[in-house]
Amino acid sequence: MVTVVTPPSSWAPGAGEWSGAGPDLVTGAATLRALHRPGDPVVLPNVWDVPSARAVEAAGFPAVATSSAALAETLGHADGETAPVGEILDAIARIVRAVGVPVTADVERGFRLPPAELVERLAAAGAAGCNLEDSDPATGTMVDPARQADFLAAVREAARSAGVDLVVNARIDAFFRSSGTHNALADAVDRARRYFAAGADCVYPILLDDPATISAFVAEVGGPVNILGRLDGPPSVDELAAFGVARISFGARVHAAVRRQHADLLARLSSRRR
Repeated sequence: MVTVVTPPSSWAPGAGEWSGAGPDLVTGAATLRALHRPGDPVVLPNVWDVPSARAVEAAGFPAVATSSAALAETLGHADGETAPVGEILDAIARIVRAVGVPVTADVERGFRLPPAELVERLAAAGAAGCNLEDSDPATGTMVDPARQADFLAAVREAARSAGVDLVVNARIDAFFRSSGTHNALADAVDRARRYFAAGADCVYPILLDDPATISAFVAEVGGPVNILGRLDGPPSVDELAAFGVARISFGARVHAAVRRQHADLLARLSSRRR
């Protein structure tokens, strides 16, 4: 179980600061990092609250990953860093306390927190890893790759200085947002190489789902790759493994599927009233 010191939602330096990494947090990060094996990917059905996290653990998955969109919606907010960061981190801390496996948190682009504060607050919540994306959540514009690499390097250095060695999954939005380039694959490969050089543990080209392009991307970047999986239809988990993928997550897709099932159930119950 990860050791957690949960700051209040009104966190500020000097009030509720995380004061050091316990061995469980360090072990959690090492365990999560070791799960990223190219060709033998870790599968992470993303969660949004304590019950969904407990269900993922009970099903035998070795780690828990949050979905920013699903978690924000559950808290009554839209995706895109519109939720107060304290609410998001409090929810992550509740999930960490509820499970006995490492938790990696989708925190969009860091909610505009300085890297050292972002790391400190993630550690306080007990997160062993995080997703950080390279487009602006407010505008949808791509961040300059050099600027994003500098940001990731600062996060990595802050994590090392704090003694937590956070597992950093660098999301690449080149297939999702317009980046001003006509070649999304070349842009994504360039970004991936820069992010690995900056200290990222894994790169995540979201919405890349063409098998040939996935295979080419994995071969070019030279490090662990996270692909957004489909709940039905190709490419399958086995196919992604054959491409050398190291991590498969599902973003908000599991939450959306549960919501659809809930809506169908409510429609059936409503029809019985007539």
